[in-house]
Amino acid sequence: MKRFLFALPIALVLLILAACGAKAPAGPTPTPDAAVAAAGEKVVDDLAAGKTDAVYSQFTDQMVKALTKEQTGQIWGQLEAQFGKYEGRSTTTVTPNQGYQVVSVTANFEKFSLILNVVLDKDGKIAGLNMKPAQTPTPAAYQVPSYVDQGSFSEQEVTIGSGEWALPGTLTMPKGEGPFPAVVMVHGSGPNDRDETIGPNRPFKDIAWGLASQGIAVLRYDKRTKAHAGLFTLEELEKITLGTETIDDAILAANLLAKTPGIDPKQIYVLGHSQGGMAAPRIGEQDPNLAGLIVLAGPGRPLEDIIVEQLTYVAGVDGAVTDAEKSMVKMAETAAPKVKDPGLSRETPASEFPLGIPAAWWLDVRGYLPPQTAKTLAMPVLVLQGGRDYQVTKVDFDLWQAALKDKTNAKLVFYPDLNHLFMSGKGKATPEEYSQPGTVAQTVIDQIASWIKGSK
Repeated sequence: MKRFLFALPIALVLLILAACGAKAPAGPTPTPDAAVAAAGEKVVDDLAAGKTDAVYSQFTDQMVKALTKEQTGQIWGQLEAQFGKYEGRSTTTVTPNQGYQVVSVTANFEKFSLILNVVLDKDGKIAGLNMKPAQTPTPAAYQVPSYVDQGSFSEQEVTIGSGEWALPGTLTMPKGEGPFPAVVMVHGSGPNDRDETIGPNRPFKDIAWGLASQGIAVLRYDKRTKAHAGLFTLEELEKITLGTETIDDAILAANLLAKTPGIDPKQIYVLGHSQGGMAAPRIGEQDPNLAGLIVLAGPGRPLEDIIVEQLTYVAGVDGAVTDAEKSMVKMAETAAPKVKDPGLSRETPASEFPLGIPAAWWLDVRGYLPPQTAKTLAMPVLVLQGGRDYQVTKVDFDLWQAALKDKTNAKLVFYPDLNHLFMSGKGKATPEEYSQPGTVAQTVIDQIASWIKGSK
């Protein structure tokens, strides 16, 4: 099964699907919840039947800005391309939420079941729709890497920031006198937890435990879009930037480490993976007191171009490209130039951009080339890249090499056999590879640890 929606760690996937209100069926007057439930079910039925006009006509103004009619009509085909033939809906529940009614409909596909949450406003208009797996699989037992010495460190829960956006985190501290060098872990795109869990794999936990076993403290935390998903209304999403999504919290985490007993405040590093690697030079730019940056699979090109490349690769990785996949790639190809348009403004609807990412986010990163920013920083930089990575590729690594070739305190390492998660494998990488258990390669842990100790 080729997956798009749940296998794009490089891009900030703000998937906004459409839905519509519907009149209650004829007959006895239903209870309010029954009427609302029927409206939500009608949304799912209309999407499945391809009744795009009926769906789109019920959008709120915010949803019209977020999604075009063409995109609305392609939703169901994209779901079936990923999860198999639709087999019907089952349970439905209604939950009031801050003046809205959230109708949760279980939609069953051949290979997977999803809960589609249809959000209705007080007038029965569609304020949004999101999805989640119908069943959360039992997490696989963590496979402790062979390079980890669990007796050499301890962990404690911490809080990054304050107020409604405060984030829960874990500080992994080596045992001993200290003070220890420390690393802040910065996630890739999407609502990642502190371990950057994907399938049975927890790459950030591997790195944290591996570095702590070598005397380096690590702070990792749940990403804002994970810890506070409920706060991201359409209005809030329209304002999100790389700064508010990622950079601000990373700087708060570094500040927390600087005040933590046992941590050397002059030896605090930021490690960014994927989109986090993209953000790392801007974090360093805003916090020049950092001791250095570690970039794992960091994009070197405009993100809108990488999205097209990713979607094209995933669509053709099995040798067959479906009509739904062709449509998704074409949408991205059409949308990418909009990011480069000089007329881009915050008022430009999100529906015109790749993956429905709002204009504010694109304006924040447009023209930003991470390698070029890293070149201007005084602090040391370590760049690591996997050769089997199809999301961030050697094309990006070459751009880092070209930009940093004269930076004497930069080091770049390429690992031919590692994928985007820095786990080893053979042959052509696929999204399904992420569902196979593995651990971050020891050579990566050793490289990071030796570089940190050598840069003191």
